[in-house]
Amino acid sequence: MRKLIDELDIIVAPGVFNPISALIAERTGFKAVYLSGAGLTGSLALPDLGIITLDEVSYFVKEISSKISIPLIVDADTGFGEALNVVRATRILEDSGAAAIQIEDQVLPKKCGHLKGKQLVSPEDMAMKIKAAIKARRNMLIIARTDARSVEGLDSAIERARQYVKAGADIIFPEALEDENEFREFAKKVDVPLLANMTEFGRTPYYTVDEFRRWGYKIVIFPVTAFRACLKTMEQVYKELMVEGTQRNILDKLMTRKEFYEMIKYREYEELDEALSAEFK
Repeated sequence: MRKLIDELDIIVAPGVFNPISALIAERTGFKAVYLSGAGLTGSLALPDLGIITLDEVSYFVKEISSKISIPLIVDADTGFGEALNVVRATRILEDSGAAAIQIEDQVLPKKCGHLKGKQLVSPEDMAMKIKAAIKARRNMLIIARTDARSVEGLDSAIERARQYVKAGADIIFPEALEDENEFREFAKKVDVPLLANMTEFGRTPYYTVDEFRRWGYKIVIFPVTAFRACLKTMEQVYKELMVEGTQRNILDKLMTRKEFYEMIKYREYEELDEALSAEFK
């Protein structure tokens, strides 16, 4: 992940929520992927309120990272507790294959960063969590997210970000900024790599990767874009089957058997099975 930051003008990390989505993203050409907390909990039919466990997240991190060769950025919500919990979570997630983890400054139960009703921990408590993660990590990057913009205002978000940088954060993620001027102001006053969240239906207008690059941002995530597309597509397919009783009219929307088998390296597994079986004949 550090190498990508040094080599690329900007890193585009689409959101993934399971191994196959991560594999598709890598095959499409992306250089990193982002395991979204909202996408992961949503795939389990749960709301993004910090109720998913460290064991569940680490399981998916391990499964996803074992299927791809590009860095995986992991949404670790509030760090699964206080400073000591953050130490354990950092070690477990790095051992599971995370290249970077993101910790935010909300209190539990946390909420989607673009919704109302958020509450924040003190900047001192968040700084302690960051220091705990820094102490526990080996090579993994630590991303500090601040949700202060929509709770305390832009100036407070910038001041918090500066405190998090002093605590050791490698990257700052200012959540729910509301216009170009705010993105530019943040980049002007916070001197570390910055991550921009380009989610849908939230407080942030729809900007392009090139715009974020020009404003000084190093990483852009699209956390649940593909997840939302999957949900809508599945809904449409199920309706088609319910109404028409056949999939004949939507075959052009389906991945073929050949395409899928190539993606999951079906033939390689088959050849391995044949080779192993041949040894005992």
